[in-house]
Amino acid sequence: MNRFDYRQPTVPRERFEELVDEALKNIPDELWNMIDNVAVLVEEWPTPWQLQSVGLGPGRLLLGLYEGVPLTNRTSGYGLTPPDKITIFRQPILRVCPPGDEDAIRAQVRRTVLHEVAHHFGISDQRLRDLGAY
Repeated sequence: MNRFDYRQPTVPRERFEELVDEALKNIPDELWNMIDNVAVLVEEWPTPWQLQSVGLGPGRLLLGLYEGVPLTNRTSGYGLTPPDKITIFRQPILRVCPPGDEDAIRAQVRRTVLHEVAHHFGISDQRLRDLGAY
């Protein structure tokens, strides 16, 4: 079967959310204790605005998105601010993984969560590429 045959069984949303929680729980305490004012959400798909905000057009896949003020950009004026938001997009992740392969989905969820957490710490996509984390 084709790797991208979407008719095959997939990971239900509840299980996908558990995989996101697992990825968050595996962040080392030294880093977790520095994360500040962030909400992590799971959505099925990015909105057109979210795609546009990162320069992607319709039909492109966005696996995760950090929206907020990175720790490196926060000043003493940062306060009484709604939480930053990390959104993990379920359907795009399922599309890039072999259908029903929970190990591959777990690994991609972990990479995506860590990637978005890196943005919270002020690490750019280019720096992540330079570090080989892409």
